[in-house]
Amino acid sequence: MMPNQLGIDQFDLEDAFGAQNNHLCSADLKDFIQDHHLDLGQEGDFNPRWAFGSQSDADHVYNTPRAWVMGRYFNGKSYAWDGPQADFGPDSDNIPWALVPDRKITIEDVKTILSNHYQGTPYDVYDKKSSKPYRPIGINRNNVLGLIQIRPYVAPAIQAIEWLAFGSNPFNALIPFYANVKTMPSYLSQTNQMIRTDNFYWANRLIAALADPHYQKALPLIERYQLNLQAQGHAHLHKFDGLYVENKAVVDLCKEANQAMADLAKAATDKLLDQILFLASNRMQNSFHRSDG
Repeated sequence: MMPNQLGIDQFDLEDAFGAQNNHLCSADLKDFIQDHHLDLGQEGDFNPRWAFGSQSDADHVYNTPRAWVMGRYFNGKSYAWDGPQADFGPDSDNIPWALVPDRKITIEDVKTILSNHYQGTPYDVYDKKSSKPYRPIGINRNNVLGLIQIRPYVAPAIQAIEWLAFGSNPFNALIPFYANVKTMPSYLSQTNQMIRTDNFYWANRLIAALADPHYQKALPLIERYQLNLQAQGHAHLHKFDGLYVENKAVVDLCKEANQAMADLAKAATDKLLDQILFLASNRMQNSFHRSDG
């Protein structure tokens, strides 16, 4: 877990300058550490975080809270993350850099944590009672989420999948595409500065901007959209994996599958945009009915 700060908290210099079983570094690192008195450990273990990282007030607002909420999500049983007796808090400088999660991590887990806005904590940016002191992971300026999945249980030619989501992560959906292709569907690949609703990036940008001011009302629509497309994505892969025949035009099959997935995504995204626009329009500040008077 390394949110915009160096988080490595242990490094074996003896291994790096010896067998190199688990550690590698620049040839002059040991001399650099010695020359500049950067080994700040008390017990002989070199901690790169202390030497090269930062533990500033800005980190406690911008970086460590994100490490905290990631640890809280993936290791909620292993450590205490909340309350006065917590092992780690949002401003802790000793949150471990690497942990074994409580359970195996899924595609959905990655999407969930990269969409996180501290929901379920006192710091949720969409909770009116929250003081909102911390920078969320799922933020307005998210542009693209790309998740590479290499699947060992299918033929090598179709193992590589890239799951893609565009725009602000709390509002978008993650969908799969076969990587063994030369081109991508225009719904994803033809993004430019002109705002268009027939483009996956811009459609998701519009949805997020419209839904954000009405988050609680829009949330059921957003969640249904996300869950629906995730489920369709898995079913889609299962279908086209079954159509694969060794040495039979695999690139064409992957291209066909990707276009079909883009079509599914467009239909679902167009429907959501229509719903969110209707919701936001009805909640405009200049709304008025004769009965209002």
